[in-house]
Amino acid sequence: MQILIEPNGTLRCIYDEAIDLTVFGQPVIRRASHVDPDAEGNWVVDLSLSSGPVVGRFVRRSEALEAEIAWLQSNWLSASI
Repeated sequence: MQILIEPNGTLRCIYDEAIDLTVFGQPVIRRASHVDPDAEGNWVVDLSLSSGPVVGRFVRRSEALEAEIAWLQSNWLSASI
């Protein structure tokens, strides 16, 4: 699990139950994206909540989730934001 510590002390991470985030204080959890099926049953990742693109037409939901996490790790969970 990657945790980014911002200069103001705010922690940013992709939520996972691997670490009890309450040890850092009261977490504020918000949605970063949506993974939903389209009309044909393929999976689409909408990253607009994180200022990202809409990606995919993935056959498997697991592929869409992997793409979602990869984009968030590379673009949202970085010190350059």
